[in-house]
Amino acid sequence: MEWHQENFDALSTRDLYLILSARSEVFVAEQRCIYLDPDGKDMQAHHLYALDGGQLAAYLRLLPPGVSYREASIGRVLTGAAHRGQGLGQELLTRGLACAGALWPGAALRIGAQLYLRKFYASFGFVEAGEPYDEDGIPHIEMLLSRPTPPSPPPCE
Repeated sequence: MEWHQENFDALSTRDLYLILSARSEVFVAEQRCIYLDPDGKDMQAHHLYALDGGQLAAYLRLLPPGVSYREASIGRVLTGAAHRGQGLGQELLTRGLACAGALWPGAALRIGAQLYLRKFYASFGFVEAGEPYDEDGIPHIEMLLSRPTPPSPPPCE
Protein backbone atom coordinates (compact mmCIF):
# COMPACT_ATOMS: atom_id res chain seq x y z
CA MET A 1 0.00 0.00 0.00
CA GLU A 2 1.41 3.37 -1.03
CA TRP A 3 0.02 6.47 0.71
CA HIS A 4 -0.01 9.87 -0.98
CA GLN A 5 -1.04 13.34 0.11
CA GLU A 6 -1.07 15.95 -2.64
CA ASN A 7 -2.61 19.30 -3.35
CA PHE A 8 -4.62 19.43 -6.58
CA ASP A 9 -1.86 20.81 -8.79
CA ALA A 10 0.54 18.06 -7.70
CA LEU A 11 -1.83 15.21 -8.62
CA SER A 12 -0.85 13.26 -11.70
CA THR A 13 -3.55 12.95 -14.32
CA ARG A 14 -3.53 9.18 -13.72
CA ASP A 15 -4.11 9.57 -9.97
CA LEU A 16 -6.78 12.21 -10.54
CA TYR A 17 -8.55 9.80 -12.91
CA LEU A 18 -8.38 7.00 -10.30
CA ILE A 19 -9.76 9.34 -7.62
CA LEU A 20 -12.66 10.62 -9.71
CA SER A 21 -13.47 7.11 -10.93
CA ALA A 22 -13.55 5.72 -7.39
CA ARG A 23 -15.73 8.58 -6.17
CA SER A 24 -18.17 7.92 -9.01
CA GLU A 25 -18.19 4.17 -8.32
CA VAL A 26 -18.95 4.64 -4.62
CA PHE A 27 -21.06 7.77 -4.40
CA VAL A 28 -22.92 7.68 -7.73
CA ALA A 29 -23.16 4.00 -8.74
CA GLU A 30 -23.14 2.11 -5.40
CA GLN A 31 -25.15 4.67 -3.45
CA ARG A 32 -27.34 5.56 -6.43
CA CYS A 33 -26.92 9.31 -5.99
CA ILE A 34 -27.15 11.50 -9.02
CA TYR A 35 -25.11 14.57 -8.17
CA LEU A 36 -22.26 16.62 -9.61
CA ASP A 37 -19.14 15.27 -7.92
CA PRO A 38 -16.70 17.88 -9.34
CA ASP A 39 -18.05 20.65 -7.10
CA GLY A 40 -15.30 23.24 -7.55
CA LYS A 41 -13.66 22.38 -4.22
CA ASP A 42 -11.09 19.83 -5.39
CA MET A 43 -8.69 22.52 -6.58
CA GLN A 44 -8.53 23.92 -3.03
CA ALA A 45 -8.23 20.51 -1.38
CA HIS A 46 -5.45 18.28 -0.18
CA HIS A 47 -6.07 14.75 -1.43
CA LEU A 48 -5.08 11.80 0.75
CA TYR A 49 -5.18 8.40 -0.92
CA ALA A 50 -3.78 4.91 -0.87
CA LEU A 51 -2.81 2.98 -3.98
CA ASP A 52 -2.55 -0.78 -3.99
CA GLY A 53 -1.02 -2.24 -7.12
CA GLY A 54 -2.18 0.69 -9.23
CA GLN A 55 -5.72 0.56 -7.83
CA LEU A 56 -7.19 3.25 -5.57
CA ALA A 57 -7.82 1.56 -2.22
CA ALA A 58 -8.90 4.52 -0.05
CA TYR A 59 -9.39 8.26 -0.40
CA LEU A 60 -10.48 11.45 1.34
CA ARG A 61 -10.11 15.13 0.69
CA LEU A 62 -9.18 17.80 3.22
CA LEU A 63 -10.59 21.28 2.75
CA PRO A 64 -9.26 24.40 4.46
CA PRO A 65 -11.43 26.54 6.70
CA GLY A 66 -13.94 28.62 4.78
CA VAL A 67 -14.43 26.31 1.79
CA SER A 68 -17.28 24.02 2.91
CA TYR A 69 -17.69 25.28 6.47
CA ARG A 70 -16.20 27.94 8.72
CA GLU A 71 -14.02 25.10 10.04
CA ALA A 72 -11.67 22.88 8.04
CA SER A 73 -13.35 19.73 6.77
CA ILE A 74 -12.84 16.19 5.60
CA GLY A 75 -15.05 14.75 2.91
CA ARG A 76 -15.51 12.29 0.06
CA VAL A 77 -14.23 9.57 2.41
CA LEU A 78 -14.21 6.16 0.74
CA THR A 79 -12.68 2.72 0.75
CA GLY A 80 -12.78 0.83 -2.53
CA ALA A 81 -14.98 -2.26 -2.62
CA ALA A 82 -12.02 -4.63 -3.00
CA HIS A 83 -10.36 -3.18 0.12
CA ARG A 84 -13.24 -3.07 2.60
CA GLY A 85 -13.30 -5.02 5.85
CA GLN A 86 -9.55 -4.69 6.42
CA GLY A 87 -9.48 -1.68 8.75
CA LEU A 88 -8.39 0.62 5.95
CA GLY A 89 -11.10 3.17 6.76
CA GLN A 90 -9.69 3.61 10.25
CA GLU A 91 -6.18 4.03 8.90
CA LEU A 92 -7.44 6.49 6.31
CA LEU A 93 -9.20 8.67 8.88
CA THR A 94 -6.27 8.45 11.31
CA ARG A 95 -3.98 9.69 8.55
CA GLY A 96 -6.52 12.31 7.51
CA LEU A 97 -6.72 13.71 11.03
CA ALA A 98 -2.93 13.79 11.22
CA CYS A 99 -2.78 15.68 7.92
CA ALA A 100 -5.46 18.15 9.03
CA GLY A 101 -3.55 18.75 12.25
CA ALA A 102 -0.35 19.40 10.31
CA LEU A 103 -2.03 21.64 7.72
CA TRP A 104 -4.23 23.63 10.12
CA PRO A 105 -2.89 23.19 13.67
CA GLY A 106 -5.60 23.56 16.29
CA ALA A 107 -8.36 24.12 13.72
CA ALA A 108 -11.68 22.45 14.34
CA LEU A 109 -13.00 19.99 11.74
CA ARG A 110 -16.62 19.78 10.59
CA ILE A 111 -17.92 16.92 8.47
CA GLY A 112 -21.21 16.04 6.83
CA ALA A 113 -21.27 12.37 7.78
CA GLN A 114 -23.62 9.77 6.42
CA LEU A 115 -25.86 9.00 9.37
CA TYR A 116 -25.03 5.29 9.47
CA LEU A 117 -21.35 6.18 10.00
CA ARG A 118 -21.81 8.48 12.99
CA LYS A 119 -20.48 5.89 15.47
CA PHE A 120 -17.38 5.42 13.32
CA TYR A 121 -16.68 9.17 13.36
CA ALA A 122 -17.59 9.44 17.04
CA SER A 123 -14.86 6.88 17.79
CA PHE A 124 -12.39 9.53 16.57
CA GLY A 125 -13.86 12.23 18.81
CA PHE A 126 -16.40 13.82 16.46
CA VAL A 127 -19.64 14.90 18.13
CA GLU A 128 -23.01 15.48 16.51
CA ALA A 129 -23.56 19.15 15.69
CA GLY A 130 -27.11 19.42 14.47
CA GLU A 131 -30.07 17.37 13.38
CA PRO A 132 -30.04 14.70 10.67
CA TYR A 133 -30.71 16.00 7.17
CA ASP A 134 -31.15 14.56 3.69
CA GLU A 135 -28.41 15.02 1.13
CA ASP A 136 -28.97 13.44 -2.26
CA GLY A 137 -31.41 10.93 -0.78
CA ILE A 138 -29.04 9.77 1.99
CA PRO A 139 -29.45 10.74 5.68
CA HIS A 140 -26.50 12.81 6.92
CA ILE A 141 -25.52 14.62 10.09
CA GLU A 142 -22.96 17.33 10.71
CA MET A 143 -20.29 16.37 13.20
CA LEU A 144 -17.58 18.47 14.79
CA LEU A 145 -14.13 17.70 16.14
CA SER A 146 -13.19 20.70 18.23
CA ARG A 147 -9.42 20.31 18.34
CA PRO A 148 -8.01 17.64 16.12
CA THR A 149 -4.83 16.34 17.63
CA PRO A 150 -2.61 14.52 15.22
CA PRO A 151 -2.65 10.88 16.21
CA SER A 152 0.70 9.26 16.63
CA PRO A 153 2.03 7.58 13.53
CA PRO A 154 1.61 8.08 10.73
CA PRO A 155 2.13 11.85 10.41
CA CYS A 156 1.17 13.69 7.27
CA GLU A 157 4.03 13.66 4.80
